[in-house]
Amino acid sequence: MLHLSENLKRYRILKNLTQEDVAEYLRVTPQSVSKWERGVSHS
Repeated sequence: MLHLSENLKRYRILKNLTQEDVAEYLRVTPQSVSKWERGVSHS
């Protein structure tokens, strides 16, 4: 079973998106996306 962090990073890479692209779409900071992908923060 994959965790949110693994799913997010896998999907982002599959779609050739940067962390900045994801952050802009979700209206969060790139640092938040980075933390989510590393499993540091889920909020």
